Amino acid sequence: MIHFYKYQGAGNDFILVDNRNNSINHHDPKLIARLCDRRFGIGGDGMMFLQNLEGYDFEMVYYNADGQPSSMCGNGGRCIVAFAKHLAIIDTETNFLAVDGPHYAKISESGDWVSLQMIDVETINRDADAYVLNTGSPHYIALAEDLKDKDVYTEGHAIRNNDIYRKEGININFVEPTTDGYFVRTYERGVEDETYACGTGVTAVALAMAKHNHQTGHINTPIKVLGGNLNIRFDYNGQKFSSIFLEGPAVKVFEGEVGIDQVVERKEESASLDKYKDIDLFPKKTAKANEMLSKVGLPKDIEKS
Repeated sequence: MIHFYKYQGAGNDFILVDNRNNSINHHDPKLIARLCDRRFGIGGDGMMFLQNLEGYDFEMVYYNADGQPSSMCGNGGRCIVAFAKHLAIIDTETNFLAVDGPHYAKISESGDWVSLQMIDVETINRDADAYVLNTGSPHYIALAEDLKDKDVYTEGHAIRNNDIYRKEGININFVEPTTDGYFVRTYERGVEDETYACGTGVTAVALAMAKHNHQTGHINTPIKVLGGNLNIRFDYNGQKFSSIFLEGPAVKVFEGEVGIDQVVERKEESASLDKYKDIDLFPKKTAKANEMLSKVGLPKDIEKS
């Protein structure tokens, strides 16, 4: 049995496991993919294991929903900080190790608002009109109009799988300016679908837009996503982005237990939906996205630290 916790950060949801005793061998892509499956498992955009590591409060080990080891996940990083506080490993500050290196974070006393420091960024490339950069994970940033009506799945899938990005993969972010910030929708590699939020993605958007608008100095950027509101603050001297913080909610949803043997056995089952091919089984993704948009409020006021 695996005792797990479910957390979400602005709609980005994750399965978290306390593996400080190293009792779980998590190098099993099929198992992790099944646990992340929203119909046959627990469901999540990814799965994380919190582990002991000398010199740090903990280590974050992250897998994408397809079961493969992933690059950095920003909202996952914020959620695992909230998880560490829940486990009484940390109080209001922490230093932990993720796949892209050490991270510092602060968490509110209530344990549901996390400011996570991201890696510094020096290089932003161009792909035609788009910006390409790495904020712990690789991102493609494209300005868009009427973003609420865009077919993000189809367009994002096409760019992620073109000849340039197919092998290594890339996350596709579409961005539209708002009155006080930006609205962002993201197609994530590994999930291979649109997600309600992407932490490294909104971070990449904030940096790319600062460069696009020729901004320098200390910059604060509110961003609206399908799952809520996030904030990115950073310093930019025209050459390097530093002191980058991704800020937003990180909330425990529920906890439970799942049997490993049962999950593995179900993975071997086969099924076909061919006889239902003429039936519209699921709502269109754009309708689902528009429903989420109607629930998103104004960005939360950010307390600078």
